[in-house]
Amino acid sequence: MAERLAVVSGGATGIGAAVAEGLVSDGYDVIVVGRRAELLEQAATRIGKQLGRPGSVQAVPADLTDPAQLGRVVEAVAGRTVDAVVNNAGGYLDGDSSTLDGVAARWRANLDSNVLTAVLLTEALRPALRRPGGRVLLISSIAAQRGGGGPYSAAKAALHGWGYHLAQELGPEQITVNVISPGYVVDTEFFDGRMTPEGHRRRIDATLVGRAGEPADIAAAVRYLVSPAAGYVTGQVLGVNGGSVLGR
Repeated sequence: MAERLAVVSGGATGIGAAVAEGLVSDGYDVIVVGRRAELLEQAATRIGKQLGRPGSVQAVPADLTDPAQLGRVVEAVAGRTVDAVVNNAGGYLDGDSSTLDGVAARWRANLDSNVLTAVLLTEALRPALRRPGGRVLLISSIAAQRGGGGPYSAAKAALHGWGYHLAQELGPEQITVNVISPGYVVDTEFFDGRMTPEGHRRRIDATLVGRAGEPADIAAAVRYLVSPAAGYVTGQVLGVNGGSVLGR
């Protein structure tokens, strides 16, 4: 019997790599997608070797904001059924906001990186999703619920609304769509040298459990939501944030 197949965007490092590792350990073949070919290949080799399943992770370099490059992912699927799509690509993109041109460029960059990547990847793979039983996940952020990130917060909040819409569209085909909203997670590239010891401490103090999140915490949520056990869960936003923002 063929292995189940998952596609994970932003899969070279941090949360994406942890998600890919978790899914491989659960028996999936995984296609990791991102812009940085060398890092993708390194992650694919490391995960396969570490888990004793060489070749289980395939690296596909592609800029998911460019519709022309989505064909690379479709070709990598090569006619197989896709069991899960994990839209993890994105990030906080700063820029010059001193002019209206700068504001427009920054907002477009954040929307492209966090929303358009998810929309295009999901739409490209939509015909291949397993029916019944397919899973679509959108990785959002605590910033969507409490603000503080400007265009990044707005972009992540947009995933919530689109996720609700997509859940309504795909539900009759027994495909679930859910959003995971991480809080502060260490060992990622998100802050890219911007985190101070004071900022780190402040974010931990804001949790109820007194610790930062780890990529494995988010991967655990993904593993649940793509599993058969979550077949009755759709159209939901799951906060994985240590209680720094309470459910609502």
